[in-house]
Amino acid sequence: MAADKEWQGRTDGTPWMHRWLIRVMRVLPLRLMYAGVAVFVVPFYMLFRRSGFRAQWQFFRQRMGYGRWRSFWSTYRNHCQFSQVVLDRFYMFAGGRFRLDIDNMELYNHLAEQSEGFVILSSHVGCYEVAGYTLQANDKRFNALVFGGEAEAVLENRRRVMEANNIHTIVTSDDMSHVFLISEALANGEVVSIPGDRIYGSPKNVSCRFFDAQAHFPLGPFALAAQRSLPALQVSVMKEGYKHYHVHINDITQDIDMTLPIRQRAAIMAQRFADGLETIVRRYPTQWYNYFDFWVS
Repeated sequence: MAADKEWQGRTDGTPWMHRWLIRVMRVLPLRLMYAGVAVFVVPFYMLFRRSGFRAQWQFFRQRMGYGRWRSFWSTYRNHCQFSQVVLDRFYMFAGGRFRLDIDNMELYNHLAEQSEGFVILSSHVGCYEVAGYTLQANDKRFNALVFGGEAEAVLENRRRVMEANNIHTIVTSDDMSHVFLISEALANGEVVSIPGDRIYGSPKNVSCRFFDAQAHFPLGPFALAAQRSLPALQVSVMKEGYKHYHVHINDITQDIDMTLPIRQRAAIMAQRFADGLETIVRRYPTQWYNYFDFWVS
């Protein structure tokens, strides 16, 4: 692919724009905001932010096997849905809430009742952040790893809302100090949420079969669970309608032979994660938000 190998991962706009948007969200209907962005903002990004457009176009052409016009329309829908996810985030910052349907919630509840910690693996599909206000553990702390390069206003509001729900944010840093905070949280029997499809700082990765090709996934999240022999859940939160999301929970550590070497167990978990992610993306193809060349060239 010709698209950029990296995606900035930062919400566009200045701090005052983000704070203004939160105020507007308390007044204007969310549907009106969706419409305005679809008509004015999305065409701008498709015209002038070509790397993201190319990445999505080639995803639909090469990975989904769509024709040219269907790929173009799907790329437009993808940009629209991504803008809706961003608006949904600010809507939550403004005090809004969404209806969630949850599959396999019993898996989460069972682990939340245990004394040991566990790992939740998210990905850049749908809007995982919505789950942060639902998947809470009343008797143990929930720690969410978040991208340190995010906009200041987003980090501030995310921290404010999540802390009110017994969710602690661990911000990624260049010195990798977040790794020690994650290890400490798991040692204390807490829940740690980590993206399983982005490499933050560490070059270590594991190659997995994904959409009939090889793709690199970060080794760290899977090795972390394997090294401590902890359960790991894959959670995807997919938008299915106006103010409506569907949470999919899957156990990727079930029935793994614990006598296998750590690296091998981590690789098995990573492939299970990749398989689960492919299933979700094929079901919701326009909610794939990795705007760079994800596959091994």
